[in-house]
Amino acid sequence: MTTRAWRSRPALPSRRELTGFAAVGLLAYAVDLALFTCLRGPAGLDPLTAKALSFVAACSVAYAGNALGTYGSERVRGWRPYAVFCAVNLAGAAVQLLCLTVSHYGLGLTSQRADTVSGAVVGMALATILRFWGTRTWVFRAEGRSGSWTG
Repeated sequence: MTTRAWRSRPALPSRRELTGFAAVGLLAYAVDLALFTCLRGPAGLDPLTAKALSFVAACSVAYAGNALGTYGSERVRGWRPYAVFCAVNLAGAAVQLLCLTVSHYGLGLTSQRADTVSGAVVGMALATILRFWGTRTWVFRAEGRSGSWTG
Protein backbone atom coordinates (compact mmCIF):
# COMPACT_ATOMS: atom_id res chain seq x y z
CA MET A 1 0.00 0.00 0.00
CA THR A 2 1.38 3.36 -0.93
CA THR A 3 1.65 6.32 1.40
CA ARG A 4 -0.85 8.20 -0.73
CA ALA A 5 -3.46 5.41 -0.43
CA TRP A 6 -2.91 5.31 3.34
CA ARG A 7 -3.54 9.07 3.67
CA SER A 8 -6.77 8.89 1.71
CA ARG A 9 -8.33 6.46 4.19
CA PRO A 10 -10.79 7.95 6.63
CA ALA A 11 -9.58 8.52 10.17
CA LEU A 12 -10.92 6.16 12.79
CA PRO A 13 -12.57 7.75 15.82
CA SER A 14 -10.37 8.24 18.86
CA ARG A 15 -11.23 6.94 22.30
CA ARG A 16 -11.68 10.55 23.40
CA GLU A 17 -14.16 11.18 20.59
CA LEU A 18 -16.16 8.04 21.38
CA THR A 19 -16.28 8.64 25.13
CA GLY A 20 -17.10 12.33 24.67
CA PHE A 21 -19.93 11.52 22.28
CA ALA A 22 -21.26 8.87 24.67
CA ALA A 23 -21.09 11.17 27.71
CA VAL A 24 -22.89 13.97 25.88
CA GLY A 25 -25.48 11.48 24.64
CA LEU A 26 -26.14 10.24 28.17
CA LEU A 27 -26.59 13.80 29.40
CA ALA A 28 -28.98 14.59 26.53
CA TYR A 29 -30.91 11.39 27.27
CA ALA A 30 -31.26 12.42 30.93
CA VAL A 31 -32.52 15.87 29.89
CA ASP A 32 -35.00 14.29 27.46
CA LEU A 33 -36.32 11.86 30.07
CA ALA A 34 -36.52 14.39 32.93
CA LEU A 35 -38.18 17.09 30.85
CA PHE A 36 -40.62 14.67 29.25
CA THR A 37 -41.58 13.36 32.69
CA CYS A 38 -42.13 16.89 34.04
CA LEU A 39 -44.04 18.10 30.99
CA ARG A 40 -46.20 14.98 30.94
CA GLY A 41 -46.84 14.88 34.70
CA PRO A 42 -46.94 18.19 36.60
CA ALA A 43 -47.28 20.37 33.49
CA GLY A 44 -50.07 18.16 32.10
CA LEU A 45 -49.08 18.36 28.44
CA ASP A 46 -50.19 15.73 25.96
CA PRO A 47 -47.55 13.06 25.19
CA LEU A 48 -46.64 14.22 21.68
CA THR A 49 -46.19 17.87 22.68
CA ALA A 50 -44.19 16.86 25.75
CA LYS A 51 -41.98 14.56 23.66
CA ALA A 52 -41.45 17.16 20.94
CA LEU A 53 -40.35 19.78 23.49
CA SER A 54 -38.11 17.35 25.39
CA PHE A 55 -36.57 16.19 22.08
CA VAL A 56 -35.71 19.76 21.04
CA ALA A 57 -34.20 20.46 24.47
CA ALA A 58 -32.16 17.24 24.37
CA CYS A 59 -30.94 18.02 20.83
CA SER A 60 -29.84 21.47 22.00
CA VAL A 61 -27.97 20.01 24.97
CA ALA A 62 -26.33 17.36 22.77
CA TYR A 63 -25.33 19.91 20.15
CA ALA A 64 -23.85 22.28 22.75
CA GLY A 65 -22.01 19.42 24.48
CA ASN A 66 -20.56 18.12 21.25
CA ALA A 67 -19.72 21.58 19.90
CA LEU A 68 -18.00 22.71 23.10
CA GLY A 69 -16.60 19.38 24.27
CA THR A 70 -16.29 16.40 21.96
CA TYR A 71 -15.67 18.43 18.81
CA GLY A 72 -14.55 21.67 20.45
CA SER A 73 -11.62 22.05 18.07
CA GLU A 74 -13.92 22.00 15.02
CA ARG A 75 -15.17 25.57 14.75
CA VAL A 76 -18.69 25.52 13.38
CA ARG A 77 -20.78 28.65 13.04
CA GLY A 78 -24.30 29.62 12.22
CA TRP A 79 -27.58 27.77 12.27
CA ARG A 80 -26.78 25.26 9.51
CA PRO A 81 -24.71 22.85 11.67
CA TYR A 82 -27.42 22.92 14.37
CA ALA A 83 -30.13 22.23 11.78
CA VAL A 84 -28.13 19.34 10.30
CA PHE A 85 -27.49 18.00 13.81
CA CYS A 86 -31.23 18.07 14.54
CA ALA A 87 -31.95 16.33 11.22
CA VAL A 88 -29.45 13.58 12.06
CA ASN A 89 -31.12 13.16 15.45
CA LEU A 90 -34.56 13.02 13.84
CA ALA A 91 -33.24 10.26 11.56
CA GLY A 92 -32.04 8.43 14.67
CA ALA A 93 -35.48 8.77 16.25
CA ALA A 94 -37.02 7.41 13.04
CA VAL A 95 -34.71 4.37 13.24
CA GLN A 96 -35.91 3.68 16.79
CA LEU A 97 -39.55 3.99 15.73
CA LEU A 98 -38.93 1.76 12.72
CA CYS A 99 -37.41 -0.97 14.91
CA LEU A 100 -40.41 -0.76 17.25
CA THR A 101 -42.88 -0.78 14.34
CA VAL A 102 -41.27 -3.82 12.68
CA SER A 103 -41.14 -5.75 15.93
CA HIS A 104 -44.60 -4.86 17.22
CA TYR A 105 -46.67 -4.82 14.03
CA GLY A 106 -44.55 -6.78 11.56
CA LEU A 107 -43.33 -9.61 13.78
CA GLY A 108 -46.24 -9.58 16.22
CA LEU A 109 -43.98 -9.23 19.28
CA THR A 110 -46.40 -7.12 21.34
CA SER A 111 -45.34 -7.53 24.96
CA GLN A 112 -43.95 -4.55 26.86
CA ARG A 113 -40.61 -6.35 27.12
CA ALA A 114 -40.47 -6.90 23.34
CA ASP A 115 -41.35 -3.24 22.74
CA THR A 116 -38.63 -2.13 25.15
CA VAL A 117 -36.00 -4.37 23.58
CA SER A 118 -36.85 -3.37 20.02
CA GLY A 119 -37.25 0.36 20.64
CA ALA A 120 -34.95 1.15 23.54
CA VAL A 121 -32.20 -1.45 23.04
CA VAL A 122 -31.93 -2.49 19.38
CA GLY A 123 -33.36 0.76 18.05
CA MET A 124 -31.24 2.89 20.36
CA ALA A 125 -28.07 1.00 19.41
CA LEU A 126 -28.70 1.44 15.67
CA ALA A 127 -29.78 5.06 16.14
CA THR A 128 -26.63 5.83 18.15
CA ILE A 129 -24.42 4.48 15.36
CA LEU A 130 -26.33 6.60 12.84
CA ARG A 131 -26.11 9.68 15.07
CA PHE A 132 -22.38 9.26 15.64
CA TRP A 133 -21.69 8.78 11.93
CA GLY A 134 -23.94 11.67 10.89
CA THR A 135 -22.61 14.02 13.54
CA ARG A 136 -19.01 13.22 12.68
CA THR A 137 -19.53 13.26 8.92
CA TRP A 138 -21.92 16.16 8.33
CA VAL A 139 -21.82 18.43 11.38
CA PHE A 140 -18.30 18.44 12.87
CA ARG A 141 -15.92 17.68 10.01
CA ALA A 142 -12.27 17.75 11.05
CA GLU A 143 -9.70 19.33 8.77
CA GLY A 144 -7.33 16.66 7.59
CA ARG A 145 -9.86 13.89 8.12
CA SER A 146 -10.60 12.73 4.61
CA GLY A 147 -14.00 11.21 5.31
CA SER A 148 -16.20 9.42 7.74
CA TRP A 149 -14.90 6.46 9.69
CA THR A 150 -17.17 4.13 7.70
CA GLY A 151 -15.50 4.88 4.41
